[in-house]
Amino acid sequence: MVMHTAMRGQRRSLPSLAYIRERHRQGDRSLLALIVIAALIVGALFSLAFSITTGASDASALDVFREVMGAGGTESALSARDRIIIFDIRLPRAILGFLIGASLAVSGTVMQGLFRNPLADPGLIGVTSGSSLGAVTMIVLGGTVAAPIYALFGIFALPIAAFVGGLVVTILLYRVATRHGQTSVATMLLAGIALGALALAFTGILIYMADDKQLRDLTFWSMGSLAGSTWVKVAAVGPIMFLSFLALPFMARGLNAITLGEAAAFHMGVPVQRLKNVAIVAVAAATGASVAVSGGIGFVGIVVPHILRMLIGPDHRFLLPAAALLGGSLLIFADVFARTIVAPAELPIGIITAAVGGPFFLWILLRQRSRLSL
Repeated sequence: MVMHTAMRGQRRSLPSLAYIRERHRQGDRSLLALIVIAALIVGALFSLAFSITTGASDASALDVFREVMGAGGTESALSARDRIIIFDIRLPRAILGFLIGASLAVSGTVMQGLFRNPLADPGLIGVTSGSSLGAVTMIVLGGTVAAPIYALFGIFALPIAAFVGGLVVTILLYRVATRHGQTSVATMLLAGIALGALALAFTGILIYMADDKQLRDLTFWSMGSLAGSTWVKVAAVGPIMFLSFLALPFMARGLNAITLGEAAAFHMGVPVQRLKNVAIVAVAAATGASVAVSGGIGFVGIVVPHILRMLIGPDHRFLLPAAALLGGSLLIFADVFARTIVAPAELPIGIITAAVGGPFFLWILLRQRSRLSL
């Protein structure tokens, strides 16, 4: 009798679908957001497991789990070949893919909140081009002019160069597009196109100066790929991305307030200038680190935030962690598709994200053009 009463009380404590719908109708999506984030955590774990067990190997997910947990005792559940494939090739690739997808999605979310428009994205407004210029400069000139930088920073030289390039473009973009605390969408897009074109022009000059090996590497790198992911690359960019993620909880409240305007946010006690500085540096760091190891992967930062805003609303307390989880999971699935659809060859992942994100971006423009006066 007591057990039956407890179970009945437990059923009452669980939110019903009707209750969630009523709160959604009243404008409160916090409960729905928490449920979505919980589902995204499960999805992220599934995507990682799916990535490391998909491909040319006989290892099953159960064998990998037993190997990780040490359930086989002294006898390994995997062969020596499968252990190399799983732990030295697929696992760092899956982790790096998740970090890059999360970084790009969060960067797009932060930029859209900071600029207060739905079209801001590192790839669309030139930030990625600036990061690419920094990375290409280090790749081409790393053995000559930039050799002291390589000697000083080691494996961190390439991510730092990409960070500096993205930071410069982001600061210039904000200065040009913002006037009297208001950001013009049209000016932002045009300035982003101009800055991106300028960065691509300098990148083209550097590519012209590259030797045959550098040229071949840069060609595939520019289309975006996770091929060649190693633990060294994870160690090189992981700390930079992690530091960027640490700033997210402190930006959520300010980004919520800044949607009302910078003046309103200031009167609400938000340190607006500090928020902008932190957001710009965090976006440039995350984008630069991503570009340094994966090349140009576009549209993740514009697709993911829009999907989540339609689902859980614009509250950045929930939007930022949800964007990180969904962006990481989507990029992992895109990478699995890229390396299996034309196996044994590999399709550049940037082609897949562009094929999906391009039509989605056009749909956003058609949906928002009356409101944005485009």
